[in-house]
Amino acid sequence: MPTLLHVDSSPRSASISSQLAGEFVQQWQRRNPAGAVIHHNTSREAIPYVSEAAVEAFFTPAGTLSEEQKRVLALSDRLVDELLDADVIVLGVPMWNLGIPASLKAWIDMIVREGRTFAFTQQGVRGLLPPGKRGYVFSARGGAYPEGTAAGVLDLQEPYLRAILGAIGLTDVRFVHADNQSCGPQAAADGVAHAEAAMAALLA
Repeated sequence: MPTLLHVDSSPRSASISSQLAGEFVQQWQRRNPAGAVIHHNTSREAIPYVSEAAVEAFFTPAGTLSEEQKRVLALSDRLVDELLDADVIVLGVPMWNLGIPASLKAWIDMIVREGRTFAFTQQGVRGLLPPGKRGYVFSARGGAYPEGTAAGVLDLQEPYLRAILGAIGLTDVRFVHADNQSCGPQAAADGVAHAEAAMAALLA
């Protein structure tokens, strides 16, 4: 049974990134009626930031973990298990201050775990996610950030997500951007239409 992990990160009920990600998930469900969908909204669930106790537990060998450390790791372990089990990972990500919401970074810090999702080797970092997974990122951004332009260097969202997801082994990631959401009604509508067309192409 295929599994899709859907992670939104906007707290807004009218979020464009959540809307786009949700539309994609609905299409996936129609094509995979027996499939399972796991959904999180990192802003609404208040994923905790990594604490000192969590850092210590992350680097304690599994066989020597105290009961308290096991409790501290319980959420991270569950989130990592969901990621490892998923065939498809879908992220809904608004661009905030050129990057990603802090709550999504908190989720990332919970699932990027040495020994579970990545390993240090003599050749560098090696991702431990099983091969064959595919990722989709749906973002809404106030402006447009074409690669190779002066505005493009301000995009700290897509390069970061590509790098961190690649570090854990998720290298097949497609990005769909709804740009110009702060540039007036027509530009915003055009940005959403462009994103929906790009989504349709992915599903074709």
